[in-house]
Amino acid sequence: MKSVVCNRLRLKMSQRLLAKKAGIAYKSLQLIEVGGHDPKLSTLSKIAMAINYPKGVFNNFVSQFFSLPQNSIAIVSREIVLSKNKKWQIPLFDFVDQFRKNKDPVLISEPPCNELPQRLKALLASTVEALCAELAITKPWWCDGIESLGDPYFVAEVENLKALTLIESSVYFRKRNIFVLENFLERA
Repeated sequence: MKSVVCNRLRLKMSQRLLAKKAGIAYKSLQLIEVGGHDPKLSTLSKIAMAINYPKGVFNNFVSQFFSLPQNSIAIVSREIVLSKNKKWQIPLFDFVDQFRKNKDPVLISEPPCNELPQRLKALLASTVEALCAELAITKPWWCDGIESLGDPYFVAEVENLKALTLIESSVYFRKRNIFVLENFLERA
């Protein structure tokens, strides 16, 4: 888990020291950090406290995570991170279908997770804004905090389609320097 490693390094702790401070086996911490272990929540709570996260913050995060619907943007973004950002299309379009069907603001109430790369955060925010406009729903607060990309992102990644995407992209994508075909939010 990238956040455990980042926080451990930020605190200048070795794996052995963090494992000792958390009261867990050194080998368990190693496996958790490389994603080779599915830890219990109690183990994650111990690690969180050892890296100075107040217990209430961790418990609040866990309860919030489990209270969100499966196809919410927050959960979808975690699925994408867990897939190492390679398989974003299916979770994204499952969200699009669910949101269009239910028009449930809870699906967009929480922002994408911090570990998501900026270009995918921008893509999710643009998608949410486009859907909110289509369904006449107020966009969520967090969309305004997702900045434009420095370099253009052509989602189709097909050289021959770049000119067409420059023309067809809606303002919701274009304002973040993202270029998609007009039918991007439609299933094939």
